[in-house]
Amino acid sequence: MRVAVTGATGTIGRALVEALLDRGDAVTVLTRNPARAAATLPDTHAVEWRDPVSEPAPADALNGRDAVVHLAGEPIAQRWSADVKRRIQESRELGTRNLVAGLRAAEPRPRVLVSQSAVGYYGPRGDERLDESAPPGSDFLAGVVVAWEREARAAEELGVRVVNTRTGVVLSESGGALARMLPPFKLGMGGPVAGGRQYMPWIHLDDVVGVMLRAIDDDSLSGAINLAAPEPVTNKELSRTLGRVLVRPAITPVPGFALRLLYGDMASIVTSGQRAVPARLMELGYEFEHPQLHEALRAAVKP
Repeated sequence: MRVAVTGATGTIGRALVEALLDRGDAVTVLTRNPARAAATLPDTHAVEWRDPVSEPAPADALNGRDAVVHLAGEPIAQRWSADVKRRIQESRELGTRNLVAGLRAAEPRPRVLVSQSAVGYYGPRGDERLDESAPPGSDFLAGVVVAWEREARAAEELGVRVVNTRTGVVLSESGGALARMLPPFKLGMGGPVAGGRQYMPWIHLDDVVGVMLRAIDDDSLSGAINLAAPEPVTNKELSRTLGRVLVRPAITPVPGFALRLLYGDMASIVTSGQRAVPARLMELGYEFEHPQLHEALRAAVKP
């Protein structure tokens, strides 16, 4: 199979590309920096896409590909200024629109687009169990995700099957929330955030990749799917379990106001959360490689 990937040098992208290469697929990487991508991801074909926000994806990189996986976007986990929020919005909305423009010009076109999304679609909803039929929230991030998914679904008009992967907290030492949590926890200074009652829909990186491969291969799969383990946990439970895995105390609370001082409005992602559940994956019979939190953390964290 021939697969094109954007955002391939990120945590999910690197793991996905490795899995695609391991099974014998040919991988094309669309990137702002082909030299860096080629050095980071040997055995791939790197093609320059200089500015995803202002120009269509290069059709030559999409012609004859069987699938496209779209992972590119401005990092969410940073202090939100007005400029940062604009970049977050444009990188997802306009970047995806320009990817679909590239698909429109491609011949023959890929048969499937797997477009990254986020459980932030639902907004802060307390302990309400949220499957894929739940309506979107009304906060900033929910608005970004709604626009992001809308632009990806435009590819359906071209005859392309579209899957939006609403990803939760990815467990990996290589990047994301867990990587940022590990230093204080390893020093015995970790603990629940903002009271710890907010839910965190977690998923191991191996299962993120497994679901994306399934989305590429399974012609019956389309629409939104929650990428989260069968049972989300509270921040307090995740903190306690991570402490047990590391054999460190995990009782130092992090007050919500401290996060707001550090990250501004972005702190709301950590202090609120969503109780998103993978109803679609369960219906499809997807077998999670890491369905239990303790084992998933042991697999994600090197001794």
